[in-house]
Amino acid sequence: MSNPKEFDKSITTDTIIAEINSSHNGEQINSISFTSEELQNTIRIEDVPTEFVPVVNSVFKSLNLAVKMYTDYAEMADYKVKKFFEMHNHPLESIEERPYTKKARKMSYSEKEFVVRASKAKIGPTMAHKIRAVLKGGYEYVGANVTDYKNLRRGVNRILCYKDAQIMINKMNDRRDHYPNYSFEFLRDGDLLAAMFWADEREKAFYAEFGEVISFYATFRTNKYKMVFVPFTTVDHHKKSVTVGAGLLSRETIESYEWLLKAFLRAHEGKAPKIVLTDQDAAIKQAVESVLPNSRHRLCMWHIMIKLQAKVTDDLFKNKDFKKRFNKPVWNMHIKPDEFEKKWDLIINEFNLEDKRWFNDMFELRDKWIPAYFSDTRMSGLMKTTSRSESMNSFFNTYSQSGNLLLHFMMNYDKAIQKQRNTQQELDHQTKKAKEIYKGSWYCQYEHLGTKNGWELYKVEQLNKNSDLKTEFEVEIKLPTNDVKCTCEHFNRFGTLCRHAFNILMKYGIKETPEQYVENRWRKDVISRDYNFGRHVYDTGDSEINRSVNQAYYNFEACLEYVRKNKEKMDLFVKKTESLLKEYENDPTNELQKNRTDVEEVEKLMGISIPKDIDINVPNVQSNKGCGKKSRIQSASEIAYKNSNKQTRRCSGCGERAPHNLRTCPIKLAAEQSSKAT
Repeated sequence: MSNPKEFDKSITTDTIIAEINSSHNGEQINSISFTSEELQNTIRIEDVPTEFVPVVNSVFKSLNLAVKMYTDYAEMADYKVKKFFEMHNHPLESIEERPYTKKARKMSYSEKEFVVRASKAKIGPTMAHKIRAVLKGGYEYVGANVTDYKNLRRGVNRILCYKDAQIMINKMNDRRDHYPNYSFEFLRDGDLLAAMFWADEREKAFYAEFGEVISFYATFRTNKYKMVFVPFTTVDHHKKSVTVGAGLLSRETIESYEWLLKAFLRAHEGKAPKIVLTDQDAAIKQAVESVLPNSRHRLCMWHIMIKLQAKVTDDLFKNKDFKKRFNKPVWNMHIKPDEFEKKWDLIINEFNLEDKRWFNDMFELRDKWIPAYFSDTRMSGLMKTTSRSESMNSFFNTYSQSGNLLLHFMMNYDKAIQKQRNTQQELDHQTKKAKEIYKGSWYCQYEHLGTKNGWELYKVEQLNKNSDLKTEFEVEIKLPTNDVKCTCEHFNRFGTLCRHAFNILMKYGIKETPEQYVENRWRKDVISRDYNFGRHVYDTGDSEINRSVNQAYYNFEACLEYVRKNKEKMDLFVKKTESLLKEYENDPTNELQKNRTDVEEVEKLMGISIPKDIDINVPNVQSNKGCGKKSRIQSASEIAYKNSNKQTRRCSGCGERAPHNLRTCPIKLAAEQSSKAT
């Protein structure tokens, strides 16, 4: 063979990353791919068999094989490869552009976990991305953009989607099997989920101590299937609302509410509450009468009184004297039933309301909503309205949203309950065991009336701090037993002494509330310390590992605080962390090195197991009462209430804001009638 001719061409490729020559060092790589069409046009050599000619998209297992192939190819045509140059067929990214490359935008597991955890606090992908940027110090340090965050959430929903109900049922069954005294039941309509109820050990303990009065009220827009959320609420020893069970219903029917109340009773060992406070929903009313026949059903006063405007004329509703006189006996908790009935009759007769059906119906139901008929009933803070329940629903809605899957809803519910119980633990810590009387004498004056059968009698005047009105009560005290009674009957309704009794106790130098008036439900230690439920955290892995993770975060942040203002120390800290990172990256046992499928990734992120077979499907979307905007015909009371909040126009005739104009102004019409008569 003649002296080989030198072949010194630049081969364009985007995959070879090192310059080599014929004496290569044997470095191995996973694969090399030539994709440029310029490859063939640059080094095409005649008279070489077709099978040895390089083709576009050739893939080599190693750099050695690539070099050997081109060396053999050149020798066939009496050429020799002298040098091999790496050249890119595209412009390289600048440092400023690197954060926007596909590699830089790839989300780490911790970043995906951040997005999932943010959703537990009703923080969507867009807001989560903003928060991440703030925490990182700028958007350029985040890597993934807001679209990547949205795609993650969408990808999770796509995988869960039609398996949502089955995953939820499996998750709740797992809790029932692994957590002590956890109750869970569900109802199905064929192969569709129809209803759920659950209560954990602490909720049962709350009900055992505070469950003499409960309130429940349905709320909407907590999940994408429009299932109504029904939490059961009572008042704890801090006078705070607490949840004692909760349910989801796909329909607001009598049968659904009956099933829910029966599940509630089964969870609480058949113990029925003394009083149930609800709104006037007809399905709830019949369900309570059927399932809780021995419980007293009280109706929410607010839901009744809000209908007043729709039941009277506009002029009467705007009559301040009527509203004042009507509200006074209705809301007054200190009058007796016979006094209320007399005042009601006077108002009805004076304002000609005898023929109004609504007033007659409400009077027939007076023992279900007027405070005068509950003066001897222990209400423990749930006195007149369902505002406790509505406040609790509002609290849960700050964590949940209408587009939630059932699984996301339960994650939000768990986080809300965790917040509720953390607040309770904080109050437990702040509460002192001392029982001294501090505020008993506020706005009160007393006068001794005499002695009767060993009881000292006093008249106590309570001053209204917002007006000059005074209310009189009689207080009796017997010494040395420190028994005390007051005509306001505050102790009978709430289980705590009133300020009127405190005044007289302090007069006799009594520095502590008498033991017979300290009920067990108001004690700090009413919930047994034997319960091991200090935290409400389910399905989050090993608690010991979680504590270690939090400690690691704390240590890292503490180290940063020490070195962040010193450049040399900061550089050294970065080197140490990089060395530690490489050590863990090269660890073959590191599970992050394993290639996970999308399903496996979602299972790890959500802490669930996605079933292959489905036995129960998600419910059909229902149009329940109040579940969406303009989804049903509004009642007259709702329309009247909405219109009452609108500011009426000013009449150009009389100059007043009223529901009429110049053409229909009664003053103008009266003047026209008068002029015609003359």
